[in-house]
Amino acid sequence: MLMDSAGPEDKLLKRGDVVDANGAGPVFIATRNDSLQAIVDECPEGRRKDLVFLQNGYLDNFLEKNGLGENTQSLLFVAVTSLGADPIDGITSVNPEGLTAATGEHAEALKERLASVDMKCNVLSPEEYRPAMFEKLIWISTYMLVGAAKECESVGEAGSEHTDLVSSVISELVAAVSAKEGIEFKEGTIERLAAYTDVVTNFPCAVKEFEWRNQYFFDLGDEACPTHNGLLRECEEKGFLSFELPK
Repeated sequence: MLMDSAGPEDKLLKRGDVVDANGAGPVFIATRNDSLQAIVDECPEGRRKDLVFLQNGYLDNFLEKNGLGENTQSLLFVAVTSLGADPIDGITSVNPEGLTAATGEHAEALKERLASVDMKCNVLSPEEYRPAMFEKLIWISTYMLVGAAKECESVGEAGSEHTDLVSSVISELVAAVSAKEGIEFKEGTIERLAAYTDVVTNFPCAVKEFEWRNQYFFDLGDEACPTHNGLLRECEEKGFLSFELPK
């Protein structure tokens, strides 16, 4: 998607390629989370500040461990349902300005790149970005989990057939994050996430990348996240997880 508007100086780096130590400008990382450490390790130290993280999930621990806490990050509210399908922008009835957001030194560059392919992006301060990041984490950790536990084919089915359960989990996770991080969420989290689900309604459900997604909430404990953690155990009992939950 980002290469659709590439200029003559833009380069697409594939597995095994190395970032130019003498280059300049943003380096957009569009890869799975479990490949991030190798990319950082192979990146010349002088260019690491230019790395732009586009991944879903909770990256705070990873970024801080690597001294990249101030790097540009983005919340891509964009869905690609299958290989080669057109991306679906996160423009909803509740947020017509779009939900995709970025923060950091190269946030404006990402906004310009997305605008060139008719995608929206909101540039936020670090303080504004943090609750937005957790909302995205709550969305993917809730709809995927409820859908998997209740054997739904899509996030849309999870939202429409298990509305009360989805709302309960979202409220539970918002409260848990607020207590843990001292973050205040804007009113209407449930409505915002439901509206986004309507946009990507056919996206399939699965609990995956646990250490980057649901583990943040699981580690807060059963007192803080009883419904969420109970659903994870339900999935484990049904054999729906490809990993073992921490004991």
